[in-house]
Amino acid sequence: MIAVSRRGDLVRIALLRGDSLAEYWLWNLSAPDGVGDVYTARVEAVMPALAGRFLTLGDVSGFLPDSAGGKNLTTGTYVAVRVTRAAQGDKGPRLKVVDEPHGGTPGLLCRGPGPLLELAARRPEDEIALDDYALMAELRPALEGRMRHAAKAFDAVLEDEIAGLAEPTAALPHGAAMHISPTPAATLIDIDAAAASGMNPLALNTAIIPEICRQIVLRNLSGGILIDFAGLKAAQRQKLAEPLRAALAADALRPSLLGFSHLGFAEINRRRIRPPLHELF
Repeated sequence: MIAVSRRGDLVRIALLRGDSLAEYWLWNLSAPDGVGDVYTARVEAVMPALAGRFLTLGDVSGFLPDSAGGKNLTTGTYVAVRVTRAAQGDKGPRLKVVDEPHGGTPGLLCRGPGPLLELAARRPEDEIALDDYALMAELRPALEGRMRHAAKAFDAVLEDEIAGLAEPTAALPHGAAMHISPTPAATLIDIDAAAASGMNPLALNTAIIPEICRQIVLRNLSGGILIDFAGLKAAQRQKLAEPLRAALAADALRPSLLGFSHLGFAEINRRRIRPPLHELF
C-alpha cells in the first residue's frame, strides 16, 4: 500500500509492505525537486574536460553530458532537455536531450510527474490511501480507481518511524546501531556493535545487512556510500559481499557493491536522482 499525507504544500509518501516501511519520499508542491521537468535550454559553454556542456534553463543552469545527447551541440544552440537528476548541494541539475518541441527562449515546458506518480507507476498493484480530498481530485486523471480517502493515512507507529529518519543514528537488530555521516563527497556509515558486542562478529554483521540497506533506501542515501562493519578481520569481510549484494538487489535504484577498500570499508555506488532525505530536512 502507498500511504499519502498532505500538510499544506508538503506531501509525505510512504510505501508499506505489510506493516514495514519500505520507502519514504517528500514532495514539496510549491518547490518540487525538478526531476522529470522538461525545459527549453540554450548551450552556454562547451566543457571538453568534463565531457559535457553547461546549459541555461532560464533562472538556473544545468549540466548535459555528452553521453546524454550533448556531444554535437555548439554554444548558442537551443534544445529540449529533461532533468534526470535534481540539483544537489552546489551542483545544478543533470540533463538529457529529449525529442520534444521547444521554443526560442530558455524556460520550463512541463513539470515532471513527481515522486508519488513515479512510485505509483512502479507499483501498479498497490492501493493508494490519501488524507486530502483536494490532492485526490488533482491526481484523479492519473490514478482513477486506485485511490481511497483515509482520514489518518499515517498511524502513530508510522509517524514515529518517520520521525526517526531525521536522526543520524538508526537501531539495528540484536542491539547494534548505525551512525550516518553525510559529506559532499560520500556518506559514511559506521556500525556500532553496542549491546551485541558479545555476538560473533561475522554472524552479527550478516544479520544486520538487510536493515542497513533498508535505511539507505528510506533515507535515499546516494552517490558513494562507505560502510564500516563492526569488528571484522580482513579475511572475513569478503564473506559479507554476497549477502550485501543480495540485499542491495531489492533496491529499485540497483546500487552496486564495488568491493572493500584497503581500510576495510564496503564501497557502494547508488545513483543520485532525488535529493537525500537529510538535505530536505
